[in-house]
Amino acid sequence: MLAKQSSNKIFMIEPAEFYSNPQTEDSNHYQIKNENDEKQLILDKALIEFHNFKSNLENNGVEVLCLKGIEGCPDHVFPNWFITFENKTIQIFPMNAENRRREKTSEMINKLCEIYKIQNDYSHLEIEDIFLESTSSMVVDRVNRVVYATPSPRTNEKFLNEWCDRNEFDLCSFKTVSHTGSDIYHTDVLMYVGTEIIGISFDVIDKKDRDRVMKKVSKNHKIFELTADQILNFCGNSLEVKGKNESLMLAMSSRAHSALNAEQKVFLSRYYKKIIHSDLATIEKYGGGSARCMLSELF
Repeated sequence: MLAKQSSNKIFMIEPAEFYSNPQTEDSNHYQIKNENDEKQLILDKALIEFHNFKSNLENNGVEVLCLKGIEGCPDHVFPNWFITFENKTIQIFPMNAENRRREKTSEMINKLCEIYKIQNDYSHLEIEDIFLESTSSMVVDRVNRVVYATPSPRTNEKFLNEWCDRNEFDLCSFKTVSHTGSDIYHTDVLMYVGTEIIGISFDVIDKKDRDRVMKKVSKNHKIFELTADQILNFCGNSLEVKGKNESLMLAMSSRAHSALNAEQKVFLSRYYKKIIHSDLATIEKYGGGSARCMLSELF
């Protein structure tokens, strides 16, 4: 069976708490701090956005497995601590922030193990300060077995290389520069891989790596180029999903959709039946992540 790039089944977590995580602010330069007395208001708004996005996906034929998060995990809405494969295996990854490590609850793992067999659980690497945050650290071209990744405090370069070797993926690693001048904390901020296209911003890739990455992504895909400003609007944090009759769609936030120009929307319409977008303003503002971060594919 040939590998598929995208899935019609998605895993989401409804957060029990949501606010700007102080344990991630050093590396995530896209989140904005909140005052403590705002927490309930922020959660209420985030839950509305979460359920509207979930319903939007389901109304377009995407199947969603939704579990409830726990208190003490302000980033539980971003389930990027595991990855699934078509052979019904799952791998669990080491997370940087201590309160993000708590996201891997036994209830969620047991639920996933009703479908998948755990191939590897790398959580033990957390005590060695070795982190690799799954599908956010690694943007995976499943069909051509390529991993795209930018090293950062959340993406350990040595373990990244080891994981790719062990799982027989070709690694395309490159340095990035965010709007603050530091590394971009997650690769899925700046790019995504679809069946026929790759959305990517070369503007935020170090000039020494740019030509090499451009050559690699164009080998098997049409390039959908994004600007650095569009990355700030979360245009790169999108995900290809499948709806009814295996139709391909692209999920993103309304902020990202609004930041695309007319020509770009026409380009995407050639490859996608629909762009599914929802207002995720609160989640984006305080979480520093967007649509793709909220979705984990179930293969």
